[in-house]
Amino acid sequence: MKKVLVTGATGFIGRHCISLLKMRGYEVYAISSKNTRSASNDAHWIQFDLLGSGSFKNLLTEINPSHLLHLAWVTEHGKFWRSRENLNWLKASIDLLQEFALQGGKRAVLSGTCAEYDWNAQEFIEGETACRPHTLYGSSKLSLCLILEALAKEMGFSQAWGRIFYLYGPHEHPNRFVPSVIRGLLQKTPIPCSHGRQIRDFLHVQDVADAFVAILDSDAQGVINIGSGVGVSLKEVIHKITERLGGKEMVQLGVLPVPSNDPASLIPNTTRLREEIFWTPRFSLEEGLNNALGWWKGELHD
Repeated sequence: MKKVLVTGATGFIGRHCISLLKMRGYEVYAISSKNTRSASNDAHWIQFDLLGSGSFKNLLTEINPSHLLHLAWVTEHGKFWRSRENLNWLKASIDLLQEFALQGGKRAVLSGTCAEYDWNAQEFIEGETACRPHTLYGSSKLSLCLILEALAKEMGFSQAWGRIFYLYGPHEHPNRFVPSVIRGLLQKTPIPCSHGRQIRDFLHVQDVADAFVAILDSDAQGVINIGSGVGVSLKEVIHKITERLGGKEMVQLGVLPVPSNDPASLIPNTTRLREEIFWTPRFSLEEGLNNALGWWKGELHD
């Protein structure tokens, strides 16, 4: 049986991967720094702090995984872009990868970010568009991407790097874009926004998780953009939410300044994802927003 070690298993993406991996025939060993007593029964749960719990060698010797899905990283909203904790995660990830390879691991898939790319580019194609990160977060992720590729060649394991663009859905941090609009409308409070003309590619978090699992279960190597390939303006996303909830008058477009390095458009080329992984999203934007709305209504009601 294929045996996979999943890090960040109670995180925004990781929590959706467990059952998907089980359905594909993996025996799942899930790591989280949080208490895992109430976690899903679809996995063997291990409470382990990757930044301080001790030896990766002992952990991996005990599990002996054939596959690694590494999703854990610093994600604190508003702080992760510049946090020096990125450097701690870079070091821990390198140590984890190296031990995985030494223990005979066969395939590793790690999570990257669109922040690795040069945001001044007109299109975002794996292996063609220049990478020129503007943040410590993007630089740390890109460094790990390059090390993963080199280490895999040196130590003889298969690797892929899922480069995430914009995601949303249940369990998202409440101050991120989509939930901040939903919560503001539900609570009838003003919602300060930028001009909203920025074009982004939004993918529901369950689709992001499904894409990672599909990549892990494939033979594809290297960087693979994870997105829908379809752009939509922030203003249009707000419109779709107000169509469902009302409260259009609560939205204050143009109140917040746009950061100087904020790109006008960030839409990935998803040819590899479609043609090599044979993967397409299950959620349309409308369906995904309905799902997120239902979840946030339940959260705020409780």
